Amino acid sequence: MTRYIGSDEMAALVRREGPEAILARLAAALRADFSRWESFALEARLASHAPQGVIELMPAADGDSFAFKYVNGHPGNTRAGKLTVAAFGVLAERATGYPVLLSEMTVLTALRTAATSALAASAMARPGSRSLALIGTGAQAEFQALAFKAVLGIAEVRLYDVDPRAMAKAWANLEGRGLSITCTGSVAEAVAGADIVTTATADKARATILTPDLIAPGQHLNAIGGDCPGKTELHADLVRAARTVVEYAPQTRIEGEIQQMPADFPVTELWQVLTGRAPGRASPEEITLFDSVGFALEDFSALRCIRDLAGSGPALDLIPEVDDPKDLFGHVLVRGTARLERAA
Repeated sequence: MTRYIGSDEMAALVRREGPEAILARLAAALRADFSRWESFALEARLASHAPQGVIELMPAADGDSFAFKYVNGHPGNTRAGKLTVAAFGVLAERATGYPVLLSEMTVLTALRTAATSALAASAMARPGSRSLALIGTGAQAEFQALAFKAVLGIAEVRLYDVDPRAMAKAWANLEGRGLSITCTGSVAEAVAGADIVTTATADKARATILTPDLIAPGQHLNAIGGDCPGKTELHADLVRAARTVVEYAPQTRIEGEIQQMPADFPVTELWQVLTGRAPGRASPEEITLFDSVGFALEDFSALRCIRDLAGSGPALDLIPEVDDPKDLFGHVLVRGTARLERAA
């Protein structure tokens, strides 16, 4: 039987454990897996693009387990009352090929994205960072705020969105979570003096949400909205000026902010920073950038983490239990028929 975690169980799990506790646990799992980067078989995701959005398959494997995620990104879905992102994932045994877990990953993707952002910032932002500007207050924003609180101790969050209703929603969802929350009137007002700036906008367009004149020395930028070809959030000059860290360079050069840069633009991969092979920051005045597009290793870590956290529970009968593994035909058409006749 295959363990099944549906959307209702995932929501109940988050309520029971608390989002900050799960985010901290995910960040620890991500750190552990990124730190053994060279033990994984990794590749860029397979993406099917259409004018309305993108559908992706994201695989990753180590010596024991294989995982993949199905996920979409359709910014216009909200106009039809649907989520921008819908996802599910599978974790399987390498030795047998049997799926051991089938899980919803719409909520889990939101959690692992935020945990990855906070993990990167823990190695790249200035020590003692306490303020966060969130530009774009869609579904990901609240998870980002709580992840940075759980992992870095962020105490102040400044919100900005072109849609005041989205900003009010984020403020209401974060109220009472131990953060000082401010709704601002512009990008400039939100980012001024913030230690960390997260951009999480949804439009599939080459945008310039952040320009060089808005950013001060020492700020850490966490760009997560630009995650497919033709979709960016940062002015190219700002990318050039920053120390840039990515998850997996071959994928990010196609999908991230650095798609604006030449093919030889220098970047560091996150695993190198987390293992001490490269610095996340060279000086307090340096501008640092985590150009995050989401990577399959993060889903691998999230699936294993949530399986362990959830424990036993509902299962699905995905694989037939046969008396003779060489007689699947007889199992289906002979013994299956006999059982039906006896039941009648």
